[in-house]
Amino acid sequence: MARIVMKFGGTSVANLERIHNVARHVKREVDAGHEVAVVVSAMSGKTNELVGWVQEAPKVAGANSPFYDAREYDAVVASGEQVTSGLLAIALQSMGINARSWQGWQIPIKTDNAHGAARILDIDGTEIVRRMGEGQVAVVAGFQGIGPDNRIATLGRGGSDTSAVAIAAAVKADRCDIYTDVDGVYTTDPRVVPKARRMKRISFEEMLEMASLGSKVLQVRSVELAMVHKVRTFVRSSFEDPDAPGMGDLINPPGTLICDEEEIVEQEVVTGIAYAKDEAQISLRRLADRPGVSAAIFGPLAEAHINVDMIVQNISEDGSRTDMTFTVPSGDVQKAMRVLDENREKIGFDVVQTESGLAKVSVIGIGMRSHAGVAALAFKALAEKSINIKAITTSEIKISILIDGAYSELAVRTLHSAYGLDKS
Repeated sequence: MARIVMKFGGTSVANLERIHNVARHVKREVDAGHEVAVVVSAMSGKTNELVGWVQEAPKVAGANSPFYDAREYDAVVASGEQVTSGLLAIALQSMGINARSWQGWQIPIKTDNAHGAARILDIDGTEIVRRMGEGQVAVVAGFQGIGPDNRIATLGRGGSDTSAVAIAAAVKADRCDIYTDVDGVYTTDPRVVPKARRMKRISFEEMLEMASLGSKVLQVRSVELAMVHKVRTFVRSSFEDPDAPGMGDLINPPGTLICDEEEIVEQEVVTGIAYAKDEAQISLRRLADRPGVSAAIFGPLAEAHINVDMIVQNISEDGSRTDMTFTVPSGDVQKAMRVLDENREKIGFDVVQTESGLAKVSVIGIGMRSHAGVAALAFKALAEKSINIKAITTSEIKISILIDGAYSELAVRTLHSAYGLDKS
């Protein structure tokens, strides 16, 4: 017998028929004698609809400002998961399974006060563990908790993944299964590279890099939590037949296991290729080359919650002037430009230039730590395809390359092939 947390995303619970299918997956684990908790997202598209209502409400009321109370935003958008958790509990009960729904505040999942993007501070899993021990399935509304102001707080987009991993850590689950519309983690996006392979195992560190660099399979914070608490996490497909051979395998079910590096016996040099489109580059020309100038640039940008990625500073020839280039998401360019303009005197630049429509392609693998020439191979492969590199950043287990967005898919295919990832 094991203790399992199962999480189902929006597409998996998009309608009553799919919720019934989810109930069959849960029943399979219950019938095997496992203790089970289930975390659910809102039905596909429902959160977007609720967010739209919140944004429209001030306009319909005739307000001059689109401002709305973030606490009321959370009260509205959290209702999507509440509906799904209740419907799944009903479906399970209809199958003769002892089940009940739980809202975040009932457990409780305690968060900070950052409504709309709260972080989990603590989970008291005592009562859920007791109920699971008595054979009851806990169906938990994901994405939500309760803040220090005693109000519902939501965790931001993709927060149900975070809820599931956090609950798995709190109840000391043997496994956390993330069911989604894909059957695992691939070496790259199969829509771009048809020969992309599903990985049997990937380390927490590699998955964290892939999630933060463009892979949409898991939310970044959920991977961080899994790594900190060493929660063995499987990415699985909810659309496979719940009773298909191997689906009930406790040790190696179909999908991809995200685990500690020590569990991976044969470590590939390169595990996968991630990419992110809609990157933009901002360049500050003829900056004063003095201590504190970087803090003057990136401090205000951080305060404005603008995520800066690649940073390149040119060497000053005469020790007085230099250039600084960095990347931000394309959607943040105008906001970043306003921040830089407001701090122009303090920073001391002559000209600011921007370029949008760029893409970041990243090569990821824990095997890079012990192998030389990984970066050189990438540069050579891209050069042979006449793809110009605008910027490069590296870490122990990743190389990120900034290129023109028009070449993103060609670059992904080229690198995937160069590192032999399309070979079975």
